[in-house]
Amino acid sequence: MEPSRRIRARRAASFASVTALTLAVSTSAGTGGLTSGSAGPTGPSRAPAIRPCILQGQTGLQMPEGIPTPTGYARSTGVVHALNLMIDFSDAPGRGSALSRFAEFFPKTRNWFTTSSYGRLDYRPEAPITHWLRMPKTFKEYGIERGAPFDPGYRRLIQDIVTAADPHVDFRRYDLLNVLVTPNAGPSALDTVLSVTFASNPEAPVADGVPISNASFIYSRQDDGSGSYSRNGYRVLPHENGHIFGLPDLYTQEGGSAVGHWDVMSEDWGADNDMLAWHKWKLGWLDDSQVGCATTRGSTEYTLTPLARRGGEKMVFIPISSTTGYALELRTRGGNDAAVCRPGILVYRVDANVDTGEGPINVVDSRRDSGGCTHSPNVQAELSDATFVPGETFTDPKSGVAVTVTGTTGSGNYRVRVTRH
Repeated sequence: MEPSRRIRARRAASFASVTALTLAVSTSAGTGGLTSGSAGPTGPSRAPAIRPCILQGQTGLQMPEGIPTPTGYARSTGVVHALNLMIDFSDAPGRGSALSRFAEFFPKTRNWFTTSSYGRLDYRPEAPITHWLRMPKTFKEYGIERGAPFDPGYRRLIQDIVTAADPHVDFRRYDLLNVLVTPNAGPSALDTVLSVTFASNPEAPVADGVPISNASFIYSRQDDGSGSYSRNGYRVLPHENGHIFGLPDLYTQEGGSAVGHWDVMSEDWGADNDMLAWHKWKLGWLDDSQVGCATTRGSTEYTLTPLARRGGEKMVFIPISSTTGYALELRTRGGNDAAVCRPGILVYRVDANVDTGEGPINVVDSRRDSGGCTHSPNVQAELSDATFVPGETFTDPKSGVAVTVTGTTGSGNYRVRVTRH
């Protein structure tokens, strides 16, 4: 197995003394797998009113923000079967039962996806092998230091996992693979996060006639040091599975935070958080009818319902070009969002020509250099109060766009006015 050589660093974000790095492989096309499916809202036609808001970036990006998601990733709606294999090594034997490792992530991960998708993703985790699957080499012999997928040792590890599990598993039954490594293999996540995802990998090993092309590997416990691991340490898996569904990293390789805690693809440390409305639309969790496409010159009024609540209009998108635009959504504390300290309208710019880890989405900070409003441990605070509240306006003179939050309704919705000059 020789993975594609198109690779970029997947994580370089600092949380106090914590530095995390992971890597991902993806291509704009692949064979699909474990079983073929389509990701996101890939319907053949769209209403004319919504088409200007469907961004399409350049080809060749690893994980583009454009719609629809390229083929080869796992489907993100309906029933998705997730195969979970717990592995250990002779120099890092599994501590406790393998099923206790499984229980660190489930049912929390399934519940997270159910809540975030409004029930549109029926994520079903399965563990047909209930014991630790011992690898034939020591962890040290594989030579995995920072999850680099092109290291020969990493390629051997993937093949050894498939070889060991194949007699006991029918890989044709599953849509994605989670490899839950014993946490004592490798350094603590407080030092280096090794977790990595192979997404839409066209040169993956084959088992039972299907390529193992969508797989997430979880190593050490992602413990932020606050003592909250038992509550939210599982969130590394929704993040990694987000790549399997075709979503990019929203933090930057240099360690910056362009999105803050507003999407699990940006920060999966600290308190629970949800996904941006753009990602929910991209994954097929929001209908076109829940998106307002603001193309009309002059002023147009919209009413947005909280993203955490089912139903109602969830996003207004303002296209600036065929590849960029601004999204508006209402974020409140509820659902998967536990750290929202300033409810209001979140404004962010989406660029479908910017690749994973390079800042494809940037949140507009309504209170720049305020220091933020959250006190949740290991949540980057600066953008936590980025939302706009009634009476506040965002303007972009270059594009001739202005957004004013005009008020609220008795049911907790927000009214916004979008003006295009």
